[in-house]
Amino acid sequence: MDGNDDILSRVLAGETRAIARLMSKVEGRPAEVAAVMAEIYKHTGKAHIVGLTGVPGSGKSTLVHAMAKALRAGGRTVGIVAVDPSSPYSGGAILGDRVRMSDLATDDGVFIRSLATRGALGGLARAALDTVDVLDAAGFDVVLIETVGVGQDEVDVAEAAQSVLVVSAPGLGDGIQAIKAGVLEIADIHVVSKCDKEESSRTVADLKAMLQLGSTARNRYGWEVPVLRTSAETGLGIEELIDRLDAHRTHLVESGEGEIRKRSILETRILKTAEDLLRQRIGEGDTLTGFVESALGGELSPRQAAEELLKTV
Repeated sequence: MDGNDDILSRVLAGETRAIARLMSKVEGRPAEVAAVMAEIYKHTGKAHIVGLTGVPGSGKSTLVHAMAKALRAGGRTVGIVAVDPSSPYSGGAILGDRVRMSDLATDDGVFIRSLATRGALGGLARAALDTVDVLDAAGFDVVLIETVGVGQDEVDVAEAAQSVLVVSAPGLGDGIQAIKAGVLEIADIHVVSKCDKEESSRTVADLKAMLQLGSTARNRYGWEVPVLRTSAETGLGIEELIDRLDAHRTHLVESGEGEIRKRSILETRILKTAEDLLRQRIGEGDTLTGFVESALGGELSPRQAAEELLKTV
């Protein structure tokens, strides 16, 4: 048995070291494990993939920690993929230490992986989606994806998760931050965190009012988007959140929306992977430099240069 066959069997058996090793290869040298990941994909589809997004300071990491503890108390295993902003110097995840989740590190039923966005369009790197596949195939019951919470990341996570939580917090300024970030529509469940604060009632009321006005264009096939009050500090609403997530997963199966989302997720993944491969091939050699020089000299427009460049790939 070669090394790839060995790591595949060990990952499918849930061996922690093999999972971490395969994730590292997926992130750094994906071509080396393409065949392994093709086999991994055949073993996916059992985990509930949950995306969490929201503006910085909304308490996503703290909520993920509280959710993981609650899920573990219920006997479920949890994988956590934390997509962090990349360091401009090392390319690594700036928030890679994940201090708040350190007490989960000794729990064999929890696996935490921090990934750098590496400047990927929308921030959600291809490696993050492959990492989710590894956790799914390894047998984790629930996989939580936490985004960095800036710009297009919020929208991208909706294309990578079966259930999407948009986390808002009181005290971050006037109005609902999720509206300003343009992510109100992607939520399957709205979560207002830090509800031990007095000003949280207004945030909850504002979100409910927006939903009543029909401020969501996504077809949810009968699912009514709830607004839940939570506090990771006191435990308020965490169990209800888990229950609603389970109800949403049931809804996805019974309504047929789950299959529709699966198709959408795969379309996004295929396009992202194609973009990665294209960028990699374009970056090889001096072909790009030649077209840049032609554009600088006025011989070609940027679009013409791009069209000619694509002919060489």
